[in-house]
Amino acid sequence: MAGKRLRARLGLAPLLGRAAHAYSLWQVRYEPLTARPEPPNPPRIIALVGDGTGIAATLASLAAERFEAQVVAEGFEIGSLADQRGAWLMPLASGDVLASGAGAWYRAAAKAAQAATQVIYADDDLKGPDRERHLPHLKPDWNSELFRHFDFLTGASIVRASSAPASNFASQGWAARLVTDALHAANRADEAALHIPAILHHRRIRPAPCVPLAPVQPTTTDHTLPRVSILIPTHNRHDLLGICLDGLSRTIYPHRLDIIVIDNRSDDPATLDFLRAIEPAFANVTRDDGPFNFAAINNRAVHAAQGELLCFLNNDVELTDPYWLIAMARQAVRADVGAVGAQLLYPDGRIQHAGVVVGIGGAAAHAHRLIDPQEEGYFYRHALPQFTSAVTAACMVVERAKFVAVGGFDAERFAVSFNDVDLCLRLAARGWRSLYEPRARAVHHESASRGLDRDPRGAARQAREVMALEKRWGTKLALFAPTGDSSSPDPFHHPALSRLSEQFVLDL
Repeated sequence: MAGKRLRARLGLAPLLGRAAHAYSLWQVRYEPLTARPEPPNPPRIIALVGDGTGIAATLASLAAERFEAQVVAEGFEIGSLADQRGAWLMPLASGDVLASGAGAWYRAAAKAAQAATQVIYADDDLKGPDRERHLPHLKPDWNSELFRHFDFLTGASIVRASSAPASNFASQGWAARLVTDALHAANRADEAALHIPAILHHRRIRPAPCVPLAPVQPTTTDHTLPRVSILIPTHNRHDLLGICLDGLSRTIYPHRLDIIVIDNRSDDPATLDFLRAIEPAFANVTRDDGPFNFAAINNRAVHAAQGELLCFLNNDVELTDPYWLIAMARQAVRADVGAVGAQLLYPDGRIQHAGVVVGIGGAAAHAHRLIDPQEEGYFYRHALPQFTSAVTAACMVVERAKFVAVGGFDAERFAVSFNDVDLCLRLAARGWRSLYEPRARAVHHESASRGLDRDPRGAARQAREVMALEKRWGTKLALFAPTGDSSSPDPFHHPALSRLSEQFVLDL
């Protein structure tokens, strides 16, 4: 019965979150809980407001929240404010107003901020001509990779005054430059900004994501990329494997690929003939007759791999872009990156994988699943490179040294499901974050070879792996508690977004 109720709510949550009055209902539920008491002896916060339409409303809201304010007009020198010891600056656009209680939120956060924190930012929404609120942006915790392509800080943040430059900032774009300069002043990029998960700004307009992205093209520096070993477990279905290998034959990479096909107990005569016909110069075919255990099969294959980069690839992935591997390898060699995942599409063109959100449905699920790649979705998050809590091993690239350092896949607890999620979380615990790279795109004929776990044995195994994920990573969903549980174990999701939807919708 509990499983049926969970499935029903998983289907209902996206519909509720997009209903006409969803945001109004959400405000009734969440915003009374966001009040904060005023902290004693808080740091000084000075609002800098661009001169323009609606400035009177902006200044009135600042006064109501007990902020100092200065208007940034021609000739304004911002450098003098850098001498305000311990002070913070709030760059605002004219016409934007603060939510009730925003002052207490910011003053409390500024007082508690660590020395490494240079920017504190909050969620926001838009207000229309009739003062109606719409399009709330419930933001992730600090995601420096996402910020490269989407400025979700400027106009909804405060920055340390000590990081303000001495130059004249009255020119166009001064607010964004103030924020980016503050981020550059941070000693550690992953600690540069602190997120307040509450809507504190009502805005007229806000920066838009930088889409579409420029396509990946090979450069002269790509020769420095390491050699890649591509590991492909397979079972029968040589038709799928053939499509996958054909895509690899058209893949452009500066070095010869070390392709390893792992035949796991294929018994179809046509498949066995197909495997025997593969040219050894193109791919090495090995046999693994153990029970199907995705984690163990790949762990064993890694021992035979020659590349410094490992690419785990399902046999049902159709590679349509010749530069997919260059895009992923460029990211995987970064010192702060662990596993890199591609954008995977269903054969009908809708998204199958755009990163993984931990905690959805009490376990983990693919973000933005089933939306069209051309749709806006949730602020184009599906179309932008960003750090995520995990990525799928259906098409994953990771440095061999990092994979080995965390012990590879956990074949005992996660034989089939969530081994990739667990691996990514263990990599992140060592400082190597997962990265979703949408410029690497492929088609995934999901579970076409192995099928789905609908038999009792498969369902029992799936349940054990869900429980193992809950125990190790705290993904359990308090679905039937009287007050619900809006917390999220995923820092790149949001506590007030639904944990019952793979698409980012309000929690109702």
